[in-house]
Amino acid sequence: MDRMPFRHLALALLVVAVWGTNFVVIRVGLDHLPPFLFAGLRFVLAALPALVVPRPKVAWRFLAGYGLLIGAGQFGLLFLAMRGQISPGLASLVVQMQVFLTIGLSVWWMGERVRAYQLVALAVAASGILVIALNTDGTTTPLGLGLVLLAALSWAGGNLVAKASRARDLLPVVIWGSLFSFPPLLALSFVFEGWPAIRAGLVAADAMTWAAVLWQTVANSLFGYAAWGWLLARHPAAAITPMALLVPVFGLGASALWLGEPLPAWKLAAAALVIGGLAAGVLAPLWRARRTASG
Repeated sequence: MDRMPFRHLALALLVVAVWGTNFVVIRVGLDHLPPFLFAGLRFVLAALPALVVPRPKVAWRFLAGYGLLIGAGQFGLLFLAMRGQISPGLASLVVQMQVFLTIGLSVWWMGERVRAYQLVALAVAASGILVIALNTDGTTTPLGLGLVLLAALSWAGGNLVAKASRARDLLPVVIWGSLFSFPPLLALSFVFEGWPAIRAGLVAADAMTWAAVLWQTVANSLFGYAAWGWLLARHPAAAITPMALLVPVFGLGASALWLGEPLPAWKLAAAALVIGGLAAGVLAPLWRARRTASG
């Protein structure tokens, strides 16, 4: 297998750094904007490129399903949890359970077989979540942990919808799916947050708040998915996808450096277990394939 050029490696690291540090950016935006409104604004902007980007050749039901699950599901619940219920660093870690939830939904919905190594990897990662659950405090509550796990479940559902759509490029799906993301989020904002909170948030929003909204769309969604898809088109998935394991590393590090999130021993142990479980689940089949090819 050809070695990846340094500039491609740097691009992959930049993408995972953007995705990881994005949890700190979310926390900044939530200082003024209510969570459903913040998420809704993100997807309003993400849908604007649909004016120039052709609709992907997938059925409308897949675009609607993806938009609802990723928008109102994943990000609506994640933003709600991060409004005082869970720290950004732990949110970046816990939401990665979507890897195992995607496997579980694939077994249930598509009849795929679960492997022994996947069960072991799940047990390791789940033990990390248990460590977090046993150490909830003022910055992370059981409600926040539950909301982020539900966000991970919605993300897993969105993954399966994208897979079922057989889309060759995910970026147009993200853009056109956003048309179905922002209406329910804005409706939830009006119903549960109310016009006074919406108006107060918009009035209080400063340059940093709007920069956080733009970052969600331009950096996290459009740049992230475009660059990741570009890399996957030029390199084997086995060389690119394991780098996503660094997302919670960047998330925890950025939250500690910029927001002063403490990293006690229990949090580091939980991170090691979750990331270790993710690594086992991602890397074990790659190791087996390489061993089979060399044997």
